[in-house]
Amino acid sequence: MKFHPMRLSLIATAVFAACSWSAMVAAQSDSTPPPTLVDQPYPGMLTVNVDLTDAGKRIFRSHETIPVKPGAFTLFYPQWIPGEHAPSGPVENVSGLIIRANGKQLPWRRDLRDMYAIHLDVPQGTSQLDLEFEFLSPGDGEGSNFGASASSTPDLVDMEFNQVAFYPAGYYTRQIQIQPTVQLPQGWKFGSALEVDSQSGNTTHFKPVSFNNFVDSPLIAGANFNRVDLTPDGGAPVHLNVVGDAAKDVQLNAKQLEQQRKVVTQTNLLFGAHHYGHYDFLLTLSDHTGHFGLEHHQSSDDRLPADFFTDDDMHLVTASLMPHEFVHSWNGKFRRPADLWTPNFNVPMQDDLLWVYEGLTDYWCGILTARAGLWTPDQYRDSIANIAAEMTYRTGRAWRSLQDTADASPLTYYGSEGWSNWVRGVDFYPEGQLLWLDVDTKIRELSGGKRSLDDFAHAFYGMDNGSYVTKTYTFDDVVNTLNQVQAFDWAKFLRDRLDYTGDQLPEHGIERGGWKLVFDDKPNPEEKAWEGIRHSANFAYSIGLIVNQSGHINDVQWNGPAFAAGLVPGLSIVAVNGRDFSTDALKDAIVAAKTSQAPIELLIKNVDQYNTVKVDYHGGLRYPHLIRADGKDLIGAIVAPRSK
Repeated sequence: MKFHPMRLSLIATAVFAACSWSAMVAAQSDSTPPPTLVDQPYPGMLTVNVDLTDAGKRIFRSHETIPVKPGAFTLFYPQWIPGEHAPSGPVENVSGLIIRANGKQLPWRRDLRDMYAIHLDVPQGTSQLDLEFEFLSPGDGEGSNFGASASSTPDLVDMEFNQVAFYPAGYYTRQIQIQPTVQLPQGWKFGSALEVDSQSGNTTHFKPVSFNNFVDSPLIAGANFNRVDLTPDGGAPVHLNVVGDAAKDVQLNAKQLEQQRKVVTQTNLLFGAHHYGHYDFLLTLSDHTGHFGLEHHQSSDDRLPADFFTDDDMHLVTASLMPHEFVHSWNGKFRRPADLWTPNFNVPMQDDLLWVYEGLTDYWCGILTARAGLWTPDQYRDSIANIAAEMTYRTGRAWRSLQDTADASPLTYYGSEGWSNWVRGVDFYPEGQLLWLDVDTKIRELSGGKRSLDDFAHAFYGMDNGSYVTKTYTFDDVVNTLNQVQAFDWAKFLRDRLDYTGDQLPEHGIERGGWKLVFDDKPNPEEKAWEGIRHSANFAYSIGLIVNQSGHINDVQWNGPAFAAGLVPGLSIVAVNGRDFSTDALKDAIVAAKTSQAPIELLIKNVDQYNTVKVDYHGGLRYPHLIRADGKDLIGAIVAPRSK
């Protein structure tokens, strides 16, 4: 090969740069083990100044200072965020990282085996590092995980502090102190569990906190802001902070306010103690952000569509989100599975007890939604009917146990909708509800109605009133406390259900609770509301697929009628029996096939190819309901509000 003179010059420059770089970072290997963790105070206090004045453009600017001593130094960006159950810290959204010492920019290098760690040499005479970088918030409404979901619009911002700070390796994060400062657009108001130290104009200085509590205390802010008191009669203060894209969206009516206050009252009655000095619901209402909830000890990051307070159907189907996150202050924050407690945010977590952490929380959130009046008893039963039907038709139970849905959650937590019935995903939420309904009704049956899972709540969570210190638990701790409430072989009872694989739903709390799951041709009110909101139709229990209004197939029941005809998720239905597709047209075809021997003909589009498939199904429409059966109505007793 001939070398052009200009190319020789560029090569020489590159070689010189490489040699210079090697000299500057000679002390650092391509993968340097982090320092040994110590549980002692980090010397000095970190500060972070987060400029959110460009939040409407989805740019969060961070300026952080970190006290240091000269020598090799490692920084971590938080990777395992409590409540996300996967290594989901959005490091890919960090840009423009410049680190300076005494005003001079320092070279740094990312660890080749750990993308969340960066290494550098701190020069002699340096006592502080200055970091500047941007967090580029995603622009799409729904992301693959919490941190990669849109968090701002021109009128609001929802920020998790783990997005905008690094921390020094080698120390327990509870031993690292940091003082946050936030700058907001002019006129915006905010909500956060962080306590204010001082304010000047649009700049707020918060009191110093541990890095643990810093990450555990998100902030919402916006031009349209409403804050209401949920504990007007006294006790530990609880507030609901709401931001939205429109002023009308952040207002509660009198009935809604009373229901939210009852959530607090009923939750405290359930557990018999609280574990926060004050609590802030942080509710973001927007059609342009992600929609989910994330728990924190003294707050919750709740994100819902804009019409949560203004549309009855939306309020119905999403009313349980805030009760769920509130319960986590007890179950998940104060009491936490031992494998989910880690000394910092970069030690891997283990999710084997998520069926307690999330499943039990999901069970209680449905009950509290009913006890607070956000749902009627009928609406609670509709929710349970939909869950029971979905889990009854969970084809993936043939190979994946409920326990493995928890164990494998870092793999499946942010998976796609396609094949959800076969892959199973995060079934520790919905089947977790059925598992704990099974436990609750069994306690009530064995004790003759004298004891219930509410007694477990008091025994397991109702100690150390006001304490903020995490108490971990194991499987044996759960079993031992259940036995204190009601003697029984709870270890076998739980393991029989957690480890089961097969074609039957292993939980029987509905039947023991005096009810029965049945199917008819009319969707229950919750299912009907979901169909309108999602613009889709659920034919999973009949033809064996879920399809949206444009014909896109979201899921197909493994080995169901649609599957047998060759349908899979991702295909599109163009026509039904020779007519343009609509969900109503497909419903009509399913109804007609019940009294005909002819199969349902569907014109299918697969990328750029079309073909006709014939679905041989004649069972009619099928939607789940609970009807009264033999025995006492234990489910009715479970959802009855507590008075003491």
